[in-house]
Amino acid sequence: MENRKVRNNIRKLRFLHNEMTQEQLAEAVGATRQTINAIESAKYAPSLELAFRIALVFEVPLEEVFSYTTEDEAK
Repeated sequence: MENRKVRNNIRKLRFLHNEMTQEQLAEAVGATRQTINAIESAKYAPSLELAFRIALVFEVPLEEVFSYTTEDEAK
């Protein structure tokens, strides 16, 4: 099986939404700042529910926040 990784655009989306902080996003989705940081750093993949809540905050489809790629595709 190929080595796959969940990638995200959270940092970019936070910037585009009035430079929203990780803390503000965490409060909006019911998570901790540390969880948002881990997701944004690709150290942790969010639950499906949390992924949808993040997309709802930014008012974009889930695919604009997260992608599932192989290590080769990420380069």
